[in-house]
Amino acid sequence: MQLENYEVHLPNYSIGDHIYDKIGPVCGSYGKKVLVIGGKKALDAAYDKIRFYVDQTDLEIIGKEYYGENCTYATVEKLRSMPIYQEADMVFGVGGGKALDTVKCLCITDDKPVFAFPTIASNCSACTSVSIMYNEDGTFLKPHFFIRPVMHAFIDTEIIAKAPVRYMWAGIGDTYAKYYEATISSREERLEHFTALGALVSRMCRDPLLEYGPKALDDHRKGLCTYDVEQVVLAIVVTTGIASIFLTKDYTPDYNSGLAHAVFYAMTAYPVIEERHLHGEVVGFGVLLALLVDGQDEEFEQIYRLNRALGLPVSLEQIEITDEQWEECRKRIPDMSDVAHYPYRVTEEMLADAMDRLKERVRKDADEEE
Repeated sequence: MQLENYEVHLPNYSIGDHIYDKIGPVCGSYGKKVLVIGGKKALDAAYDKIRFYVDQTDLEIIGKEYYGENCTYATVEKLRSMPIYQEADMVFGVGGGKALDTVKCLCITDDKPVFAFPTIASNCSACTSVSIMYNEDGTFLKPHFFIRPVMHAFIDTEIIAKAPVRYMWAGIGDTYAKYYEATISSREERLEHFTALGALVSRMCRDPLLEYGPKALDDHRKGLCTYDVEQVVLAIVVTTGIASIFLTKDYTPDYNSGLAHAVFYAMTAYPVIEERHLHGEVVGFGVLLALLVDGQDEEFEQIYRLNRALGLPVSLEQIEITDEQWEECRKRIPDMSDVAHYPYRVTEEMLADAMDRLKERVRKDADEEE
């Protein structure tokens, strides 16, 4: 095997309920002028706290801007054209995945220092080096990879604990998917060091969720910032981000995606998914199908029980997809890039059989509850 010269940039992060006091020491060497860009609800939740701590430093917030409606290249160009963006020495991205992905695509491409302030724990955008880009109609376009993540992520658990519970709830589904997709996609391969690291790290995307997930979600519903909540936030935001950086070092989704994500992206063809459901919610459902297709019956049972305990979907009805729509998805999934690197070809027949088995498992539960 030929020697290769390469670099890997891992995320820096602070986590806790008062970590914005690190803004000065962390950001001070990158300039003075700060532009804050984020989602509307995210800015409502975090801006005053950010401003309070910035005012205690030599930094100056020169503007606060709403990022837009979706992470598209048109949105990125609109922000890039703003004079206040050109004036800023650095950008603070505030919000969830789409807001942070937009700011990352803008700033990392321009080599402008950018810092992440996640306000929900639904995905790993704050700590990974990829932005998920969408078409103007809201359908998935492609992943946009970067050489590095943001300069630093400030993960305020107090703000996250006060966010709507559904975001962490969905984040759990997206996070345990990383373990199953990485290990299936890399099975029986001689892996590069970075890919092997990513696959090993990905186990920490599953184990803490099995151990702490139900209690963390219960604490989150009460607005509590507890150890269990912090462990789940770390798994969703940090561990998944680190695993993704290793797994996408070659700028491909080969080891960083899989059947669960193919199910989600196929279903984005139906507006109800973007309008009424969350990414991780649907991906968590897709994991059940992926495990059945892969013959991992014990793992399926474990995740099925976790989904039931957390209220994550175990049926098409829960994500408002009809059998007819599923049949259409089933035809598209085998040719999607997310499963192109699977150790076997995913077929329509495999998907149909997996869905039949999942429906039978749900019926069994219903019969036992009567």
